[in-house]
Amino acid sequence: MTSTSSARDIFVDGLRNAHAMEKQALSIMEPQLKRLQHYPEVSAMLEQHIRETEGQIDRLDTILGGLAEGSSTLKDMSLSFTGTMAAVTHSMASDEILKNSFANHAFENFEIAAYTSLITVAEECGATDALQLLRLSLDEERKMAESIEDSLPAVTRKFLQLSASSERADI
Repeated sequence: MTSTSSARDIFVDGLRNAHAMEKQALSIMEPQLKRLQHYPEVSAMLEQHIRETEGQIDRLDTILGGLAEGSSTLKDMSLSFTGTMAAVTHSMASDEILKNSFANHAFENFEIAAYTSLITVAEECGATDALQLLRLSLDEERKMAESIEDSLPAVTRKFLQLSASSERADI
């Protein structure tokens, strides 16, 4: 077992990382949402998850505040920037919707791993007040990952259909 102070330090760092990760998620999803034209089911999914992500950021702020800590502006800014760059890179691809779907699914699974680890560290350092909030975020991430995975066949079929027509299929 880890010492309490060491586990707490790791927990606070993990919370800051998760905060920045959620800021990055917003910087990935928001530009996608603005560009979607032919995929209303993906738009609806992203709109809902953007609201959930904003709630996750609030939860992380609550947990950090309860520990008399704050988020890391540097981490938030740097990960938001990398998220924006990923969104810009995908926007240049002829199969943007597919690349975004793959990246979104991978990112959701990254978030699932991060929250699973945070919950473990919270248990180890005795941060029981944080568990319910972290588990709620974990559940939302699992649902989003499942939704993306479930939507991939329909999104791919629509992309193929639009590609065979005169319509722009990528967004």
